Amino acid sequence: MTAQLEHANYTVSDGAATAAWMQDLFGWHIRWQGAAKDGGHSIHVGTDTQYLALYTPGADTTQQPNSYLTRGGLNHIAVVVDDIDAMEDAVTAAGFTPGNHGDYEPGRRFYFHDHDNIEYEVVQYD
Repeated sequence: MTAQLEHANYTVSDGAATAAWMQDLFGWHIRWQGAAKDGGHSIHVGTDTQYLALYTPGADTTQQPNSYLTRGGLNHIAVVVDDIDAMEDAVTAAGFTPGNHGDYEPGRRFYFHDHDNIEYEVVQYD
């Protein structure tokens, strides 16, 4: 038996804005969007086989202080690219700040935080 990741679902303050920058940076598309639990709205953005489900609740959201110190916290989401230097330029042009660069097995990487302070890892495997 084998398994592969199909999607992850997490809360953002503005699903449309998050989906927009993901489409611009990663070349993804919106697979579905619509009403969701508790008066919220969900947008599924990604590829034909994998996606992120961006949930925006009907009520105002709060931000937790540090996901790495919160049991069940979302620490980061990683995407694989084929040209990390071009992606870093695109991330910067989108208004995000790349940081925490690393070059260790199995590839090069950097991280950035979005407008919700969610951390994303960008990695290129050689």
